[in-house]
Amino acid sequence: MTIQPGQVGGAPAATATPVQATAVKATPREDRGVGGPIQRALYLLLLLGATFLFIFPFVWLVSASLKDRATVYNNEFFPAPLRFENYLTVFEIAPVANWFVNSVLVGVLAASAVTLSSALVAFGFAYFRFPYRNAVFGLVLATMMLPGAVTLIPTFLIWNALGQVNSPYFTPLWAGNLFASAFYIFLLRQFFLGLPRELFEAARVDGANPLRMWWSVALPLTRAALIVVFIFELKASWTELMKPLIFIRDIALFTLPRGLQSLVARFNPQTGGEGEFQFVMAASVIITVPMVIVFFLAQRYFVEGIATTGSKG
Repeated sequence: MTIQPGQVGGAPAATATPVQATAVKATPREDRGVGGPIQRALYLLLLLGATFLFIFPFVWLVSASLKDRATVYNNEFFPAPLRFENYLTVFEIAPVANWFVNSVLVGVLAASAVTLSSALVAFGFAYFRFPYRNAVFGLVLATMMLPGAVTLIPTFLIWNALGQVNSPYFTPLWAGNLFASAFYIFLLRQFFLGLPRELFEAARVDGANPLRMWWSVALPLTRAALIVVFIFELKASWTELMKPLIFIRDIALFTLPRGLQSLVARFNPQTGGEGEFQFVMAASVIITVPMVIVFFLAQRYFVEGIATTGSKG
């Protein structure tokens, strides 16, 4: 028996049938990812409901800021007339412009300090190999379980001894971030571990020292993560009330949350105020809107920073 080309052991060569040769196409139902019209309608209703729950407090706040004293707490979303002069009055009765500048300055300093310091410590844990590295890293993470109230009095005593209470440089509000944050160290370390180690070895061969590798190699490749950390800390500093309440006494040095607290005390009827909370609502909108804008502009970095592990393809 002669074996012809294309045959194995004398068996006839296999030929592709029309079924085998034709690629299997996904059905339209498989392509959509979401079920039929009913499932899609339910999905959209769920999204709309969640959206309404999230934006309702802000919409109510904006509406209340445009009312007068008598109607500030009713549930009308479109008051008539709209009192836009409430916002002008807020700037007249309190140094809100100074508070805004103070908040921006403190927020940028605090966010920049904690981002760079946490990135430096995180790079050390990710790149260097030293004895008990994991144990030391575990101790760093353990500090997150320490309540902030525990260190409140010692922190005040330290800044008071240094003469920085009510400082015009706002030192107690941001300088502590120069010592990094355990949460941000953990977050950035995960990104640095995702970077190919060959990149750092190549930089080392070119004569770069560890600090140069951190600045020129690690930071540019983890830009999204750094922006996420910066925005997180900017928001935390922007809404911080406890530190300004303890360390700042001069009204001209107030941040926006501290100033808002003073307005609440000023207009509270229980403390002798006249109950004109429409001005408090207007000040609350002034505090909230900048963070909404910042999150809107930085949302793509949140998606990129949280969805990736720091590696670049």
